[in-house]
Amino acid sequence: MYSPDTDVHILDRLAVLYRYRRIAIAVFVLTTAAMMIQGYTTEKIFRAQARLLIEDERSTAVPGMSPENFYQDPDLYYKTQYRILKGRDLTRRVVRRLNLGSVPEFNGTAEPPSTPSTMLRDFQQRVVHLIKPSALAETQEVPKVDETPDESSMVNAFIGRVNVEPVTGSKLVDVTFDSMDPKFAQLAANTLVDEYVEQNLALKQQSTQNMIDWLDKELERQQQKTEESERALADYRERQNALSLDERQNIVLVRLNKLNDDVMLARSRKAQKQAVYDQLRSLTASQHLDTIPVIAQNPDVGAAKAKVTAAQTDRARTAERYGEKHPNMQKVNADVAEAQRQYDLAVNRAASAIKNEYETAQLEEQAYSRGLDSAKADAQDLSKKSVDYNVMEREAKTNRDIFQALMTREKELRVSSNSRQNNVRVVDHAEVPRGPLAPTGRRTWLLSLAVGLVLAVGVAYGLDYMNDTIKTPEDVARRLKLPFLGLVPSVRGDKHPVLASSHVPHDFGESFRALRTSLMSKYPGEGTKILVVTSAQPLEGKTTTAANIAMALAYGGSRVLLVDADMRRPGLHRPLRLTNERGLSQVLIGQARVRDVIQRTVDPNLLAITAGRTPPNPSELLASERMKTLLTNLSHGPFDWIIIDTPPVLAVTDAVILAPAVSGVTFVIGAEMTRRRLAERAIETILQTRPKYTAVVLNKVDFARNKYYYSRYYGHQYKNYYAEATV
Repeated sequence: MYSPDTDVHILDRLAVLYRYRRIAIAVFVLTTAAMMIQGYTTEKIFRAQARLLIEDERSTAVPGMSPENFYQDPDLYYKTQYRILKGRDLTRRVVRRLNLGSVPEFNGTAEPPSTPSTMLRDFQQRVVHLIKPSALAETQEVPKVDETPDESSMVNAFIGRVNVEPVTGSKLVDVTFDSMDPKFAQLAANTLVDEYVEQNLALKQQSTQNMIDWLDKELERQQQKTEESERALADYRERQNALSLDERQNIVLVRLNKLNDDVMLARSRKAQKQAVYDQLRSLTASQHLDTIPVIAQNPDVGAAKAKVTAAQTDRARTAERYGEKHPNMQKVNADVAEAQRQYDLAVNRAASAIKNEYETAQLEEQAYSRGLDSAKADAQDLSKKSVDYNVMEREAKTNRDIFQALMTREKELRVSSNSRQNNVRVVDHAEVPRGPLAPTGRRTWLLSLAVGLVLAVGVAYGLDYMNDTIKTPEDVARRLKLPFLGLVPSVRGDKHPVLASSHVPHDFGESFRALRTSLMSKYPGEGTKILVVTSAQPLEGKTTTAANIAMALAYGGSRVLLVDADMRRPGLHRPLRLTNERGLSQVLIGQARVRDVIQRTVDPNLLAITAGRTPPNPSELLASERMKTLLTNLSHGPFDWIIIDTPPVLAVTDAVILAPAVSGVTFVIGAEMTRRRLAERAIETILQTRPKYTAVVLNKVDFARNKYYYSRYYGHQYKNYYAEATV
């Protein structure tokens, strides 16, 4: 049989575009048109760029100062500085310094160019004003603190034109400003970075001075608290002799931990023994002691039970030769009784041992618990004596640590306040832009066409990538890694197309003749071949496929028996127009014989057994010995082929039950219906039973809709050939 080439051909790529051609064309047209309109309506914008160097605050620290006092997270620090560069406070200072109210671009006096975008925006505002005059006033932003409404709008407009972009792999930051006036773009960018540098230095100096003033007051208060706490601690040591408390507490703590571990181990042992003892006490009078696993696993009990079994076996052999009154028989009976008595004694001794072990574990747990309670009492007594001492010692130490930390910090801040170093500086001031930022003319057209084409192709391949259904023989070979038997085209308007019908297309019949050839080459030799037909999920056409495979084999001269094993949802009787009063289910439950349920079809070489009435336990019936016997008897009958239709694998286990007992499994997959993961899971379930042979049929293939997908297998003129043959 032909093995499909799994290499990727250019036709496969074109097939994807052809399949999604309508969506791709729509995306291309809309994207190209939108970008062309945008390019046509875009006003000329000039961008001026200045460059800053923002170093970590530790880079400007005075040598010898504690590094813990400075910023420790560079990433978060830089992100904060980027936000400050676009913050309202800095922007408000720039607006006032530039006197932005006198700039036409910001005070509303500049006349925008007449473009489709501006005309559409003006028309929309007029319509909104006519419908709801107060709508425009409601959309204005509420002025910030210390901002007039006009100033607030200018701040918002200025921030919207600022862009902050860090230079990758460095501490440099590019600050850009967009404006319709190239000279004003340069002035605004330079003013912004200069104001930022000045503001950063002023904030550092003001923050340092505020901290120094606070530390002076706090040091005086903390020094007084430290002296008072140390005097109180010294007085307490003299009164209570508290110097020896720590050593005594350590000894008691070690003893307490040891006893606590002993109690936990004793309780664990007691719980284990109690569980077994509870089983012993819960036995009823009718239950024997050897039903308890611990007793049954006892070596003495096991040895006694083995002797009982040996004596009983000896008695059975002796009974075959002698009667009950024979001396030999009486001797073996006595041996059996003695062995049983010894077994009962061993069981009773094992039961007594369980009780003794539980009582010993209980006494041990009680002894350890009393020792633990005593140790706890000693620890509580010491704890009460040392509470005041520990509190006073912690308070004195805390006060000393705080005082030392405040003194260190004050000295560092005084050194820092004398330094005017700044961790921010301007590296490059902005220059007047030489040309507009936005592309125009031919570049706009080329960019629009390129983006539209790329996006259209990307959407087509993206949709194809997300569509993970099985579509082609390559999918079967590459993804499912199973042999491929053939394609079956879809037949529109016919729910159950069969070869016996005169209305089915020629290509439909030819596909099953090709399947017949593939099957006969895969199952050569004499003898009855039993084939199970199944699928991953319902509605993939397995029943129709099974019926037509059977008809194709029968038309080829083979004697075929078609069996409907889908007893939950039987369907083979419909396309074959048979009755379903009695069938396979009645045979398996013993209500009918095989020859009573075999029915004739339109072809004398094809016989069928329908499913019959639905039983309550189909899976159990298929796994029964009667089903195995039935398959064995049928395989020795007059049939060349036995085709068995079974339920979907992911729904029930019927196909899995039959797979090991047949010649092979034909797995039907609906083209563009079954998702790859579902098919893989179903096939994995089948392969776990180690069937002799498993192959795949791709069903319901739409040649008309996806001709590029399947032209490599049947060519573009496949349907035309049969159409001409009909004429």
